[in-house]
Amino acid sequence: MGLDAPQRTKRLTQGAAATQLAGADAPGCGPLRGARQQGTLSLRQQIYEQVRSAGRISRAVLAKELEVSPGSVTPLVSDLLAADLLRELEDETQHVGRGRPPVTLGVNPERGLVAGLKISDHEYSAILVDLAGQPVAQATLPRAADVRSIKSLLDELSVLYARLLDSAGPDAPPVLGVGLGLPGMVEHASGLLRWSPILDARNVDLARAVSDRLGLPVSVDNDANLLTMAELWFGKGRSLSDFAVVTIEYGVGLGLVVDHAPYRGAHGFGMELGHTKVQLDGALCRCGQRGCLEAYVADFALVREAPIALDGALPPRGEVLEALYNQAKDGNEAARAIFDRAGRYLALGLANVANLFDPRRIILSGSRMRYDYLYAEEMLAEVSGLTLNTPPPIEVNAWDDLVWARGAAALALSDLTPRLMG
Repeated sequence: MGLDAPQRTKRLTQGAAATQLAGADAPGCGPLRGARQQGTLSLRQQIYEQVRSAGRISRAVLAKELEVSPGSVTPLVSDLLAADLLRELEDETQHVGRGRPPVTLGVNPERGLVAGLKISDHEYSAILVDLAGQPVAQATLPRAADVRSIKSLLDELSVLYARLLDSAGPDAPPVLGVGLGLPGMVEHASGLLRWSPILDARNVDLARAVSDRLGLPVSVDNDANLLTMAELWFGKGRSLSDFAVVTIEYGVGLGLVVDHAPYRGAHGFGMELGHTKVQLDGALCRCGQRGCLEAYVADFALVREAPIALDGALPPRGEVLEALYNQAKDGNEAARAIFDRAGRYLALGLANVANLFDPRRIILSGSRMRYDYLYAEEMLAEVSGLTLNTPPPIEVNAWDDLVWARGAAALALSDLTPRLMG
């Protein structure tokens, strides 16, 4: 399937579709930080981010949460209102009796949009969100099987982005930035793609290449960090100062949050849990080395074992894993054994995360969490026997496939905010 392949696009409303994409129940979006966790941010940016994370908030409560005087908040709020970054909202929920309802502050969603784009082995996904974090439109594009070059990738991203804009409609606010994610080793700060299993190029300035093609500022990161951003901005990690996210898809990824911010390591690559070694001279991994965790747990590892359980009668490429899972549910012992083995290796990986980082929580996240054999109770019980101390709580967050694009949009929002503050 090439550039003319059928696509699924959809303009989102405030109804069921938007609710499905809304993530956590808490209003607003972004990390829920206290005043003492704002670091060196200017007070102007602290105000803006506090309003965005709260969803809506009064000036008095805003000053109290930031631990500053109302007098220091007032002129900066006026400045943000004048710049159309904030807006005033009448709070009917607090209105009793006659007169004008109390006024609260919220982020102005009409100021602009950001796009989140996710590249994967078989499909590209995209979403537009406004500056308040609410979804506006989405689009997907099947990936052509022969797309391996950067030029071909840029061509398909252009088609995906055009479809995304079409689905938003001509009256949508302007797009101010783009977040992009893909599997592999990506330096977020520099925008360099060092290596990806789905492309034949190495050491490419991917952020600049996509920015030149789309005409917008572009932020890039690897897909595990996208999922971490989704949890940090929209999911179960919003109120946690530190946590780890483990994802199982076409690889095994790890994202780490420290002090309400993603930790990417000294070289900006992030945590490569999938390429930690669990078996010397073990199974061959896509990276070319042997014994990596993802060579036993990731999608390609399960698919590689599938012919044993399915008697060689494999369905089409994109349906193998689902068929294997259904066979395991129907009592196929060979299929069940494949998932059980993967689950034991996953337990080992989770125990290593607990031993190394001692996070407050480990979140198993992503669309593959529907394959519950991977995190069955007996598997999770093995984690405690492999850790020195009591392991952190392990939670499961089963998102839909758009979670990656939402994480890319969160990346774009995060990097756009300092630019908006001037």
